[in-house]
Amino acid sequence: MNVTKPRRTRRTHSEAFKRSLIEACDEPGASVADVALANRINANQLRRWMRERGIEPPELSCLPLHPVTSDAVGGFVPVQLTQSAAAPIRLELRKGAAVITVEWPASSAGTCGAWLREWLG
Repeated sequence: MNVTKPRRTRRTHSEAFKRSLIEACDEPGASVADVALANRINANQLRRWMRERGIEPPELSCLPLHPVTSDAVGGFVPVQLTQSAAAPIRLELRKGAAVITVEWPASSAGTCGAWLREWLG
């Protein structure tokens, strides 16, 4: 039995396409990551195209370098829900290619939180 591997090909993009993405990054509220994701390009590739053309990509300043408070990061934060929230709580859990969707009545949000804490360990 002969099995042939498909050849991996590199995608090539025109200069006009690259410039249009770089210009889109200058729009108010746009980020390099959003523009790249919307056009199925890796954000690092888009930043590289910017540097190659003498344009300095914006700094990644959205993440703090240190925690602002001394509270434990990643701890459970209780959220108060109003009774008017008729929509169910919807959790989408992903692991690899598997996706599990759990819907829980909003009226028993406390039970949902307890279940989720127990399930996450």
